Amino acid sequence: MFSKAILTLLILAFANGVGFAQSGRIKKTKDVEPVEPKKADTYILTQTQIEAPPGNPGTKPTPTPQIAGDDDVIKVESALVPIPVSVIDNASGQAITTLKLEDFRLSIDNVSVEIGELFRSESPVRLALLFDNSSSVTVAREFEQKAAIRFFQRVIRPDKDLAALYSVASVSRLEQKMTKDIPALINAIKAFSKPEGATALHDGIIDASRYLQDYAGRRVIVIVSDGQDTLSDSTFDQMVKEVQENNCQVYIVHTNEFENFKRTGKRGGSANLRGLAAERRMKSLANETGGAVYSPIDESELDEAFNQISAELSQQYVLGYYPENELKDGKFREIELTVRSDKELTLRSRKGYYVSRRN
Repeated sequence: MFSKAILTLLILAFANGVGFAQSGRIKKTKDVEPVEPKKADTYILTQTQIEAPPGNPGTKPTPTPQIAGDDDVIKVESALVPIPVSVIDNASGQAITTLKLEDFRLSIDNVSVEIGELFRSESPVRLALLFDNSSSVTVAREFEQKAAIRFFQRVIRPDKDLAALYSVASVSRLEQKMTKDIPALINAIKAFSKPEGATALHDGIIDASRYLQDYAGRRVIVIVSDGQDTLSDSTFDQMVKEVQENNCQVYIVHTNEFENFKRTGKRGGSANLRGLAAERRMKSLANETGGAVYSPIDESELDEAFNQISAELSQQYVLGYYPENELKDGKFREIELTVRSDKELTLRSRKGYYVSRRN
């Protein structure tokens, strides 16, 4: 008979071999059903975490960390609400990276609250890139491929970060599961089929946010698309809610300007009403999650866009807020964040979070 230890090892080996093969709605696919991710409230701590100032009675002690398996990162189980924030000096356009915890002021639903901790941006990123592969982006197809490849080459730090790749058309598909292998990500992009079908973009964004929810760390979604949705079951508001619930920050490389430039030869060329509405929705999504939208018209502007995304991810602060005695009502809590400074600053952070109904 097998010993209990050997039997345990066999069970673990089998479990580790199970992975995601497809993401999307059941009614649109005949493949395996999507796996429901676990709902652990986790975050990554690093050695560069900034402690709260001594004597601040409102701060929470750091929970006892646990080592997080194959990723070799530190995972914390807690009620933590992570708030990534970028702080820009308006005069110079440069990021401010010398702020301390006591420089920030946080309000939740117009009530001033204490910030538990200030994490540095050295903490790893868990990222999902959504590549629009529908027929609506045929004009920008080569442009989008270059955008996705350059992004992985310039932004992902193989020693720290992990990334996954989705294609979005009539269904969303997980083309490459979470990995630090940049060549594997690039090969997955190059292996895409030709653009075709409608665009279930909202559903694809939801799929990616649910996939990221299973990973501790800064959860980032990068969308390379014209932003137009023609097929999703989910509404825009439903999609934004799920992204916020799963603590994801969204950056968008919007290809509509490129498409218009190819057709008209000038920036801001004629665009249809659907395209303009999609652009507004993408800006709203980025604004609500603390991300940004970039609309390059050529490769040089594409390079600049990804340089800015890379710089922002490397210069962010991440505030740790621990709600106290919060009613588990599943409702939205509005975030207002300010910084005490003599300079004129621009702050970009998420606009709120949804309270879990779980105890």
